[in-house]
Amino acid sequence: MPDFLHKIVQFVRIQDLLDVLIVAYIIYKAIGLLRETRAVQLIKGIVVLLVIYQISSWLQLGVVNYLMLNTLQFGVIAMLVVFQPELRRALEKVGRSRFGQVLNIFNPNTPETIRKMVEKVAESVDTLSKNRIGALIVIERKTKIADIVRTGIAIDSEISAELLVNIFVPNTPLHDGAVVLRENRIMAAGCFLPLTQNQDLMQELGTRHRAALGMSETSDAVVVVVSEETGKISIALEGSLTRNLTVESLVRALLKILIPDSEKKESRKILLWRGKNS
Repeated sequence: MPDFLHKIVQFVRIQDLLDVLIVAYIIYKAIGLLRETRAVQLIKGIVVLLVIYQISSWLQLGVVNYLMLNTLQFGVIAMLVVFQPELRRALEKVGRSRFGQVLNIFNPNTPETIRKMVEKVAESVDTLSKNRIGALIVIERKTKIADIVRTGIAIDSEISAELLVNIFVPNTPLHDGAVVLRENRIMAAGCFLPLTQNQDLMQELGTRHRAALGMSETSDAVVVVVSEETGKISIALEGSLTRNLTVESLVRALLKILIPDSEKKESRKILLWRGKNS
């Protein structure tokens, strides 16, 4: 045994160990991205086909082997088409990772501009909530959502609480859609958002909440919702919905989400919305 281990150490290079570690890490991250998605069922099906293909080769079952081989060849193309949404989300998640951020040289969203935007959003949400005016506000983050912006009416204006409130006033042309904010500006209003595919939601959740969840499932955007029926405030992020927020807890949540960890020390210096407006 010692001789065997000695021979392994002799022939294994540092590059080989590094190679194995990189592949193991990629497989680990891929499993994490695929977990709890429809792609898991696809992988199980592929494994079953591979087992049948291998058994047919051992038993020399020519017809079965031929069918399995061609099924696997066309299955790769079918996988890319059928599971395009899952693959897109996986690639977007890779782009938002620390490795992807190496390419993000310039970021106009400084802590100061983010805090100003959050204050204006909070002020408008406070007014909308008190008057029970429904609202849907999408705050773009790293994943660009130009396709959503194009579904609405272009505005490209500086953010103001008054403008946000005015957009959602009932019986106006833009009040039914969503507002998209990007880099401290209102890019568009009256935008259409994709509805969530989650079938397990409570029946009391209306179209606004389902649209907010759908948007958060297909991007890393944070979506603020004001219920027209109750005036309650909610946040949708990464496919999850946090409900019954106060304006103060909304501010804390948005600052925590939008300001990176490295800049959170600076954010402690800022006054919360309630303190500033009391």
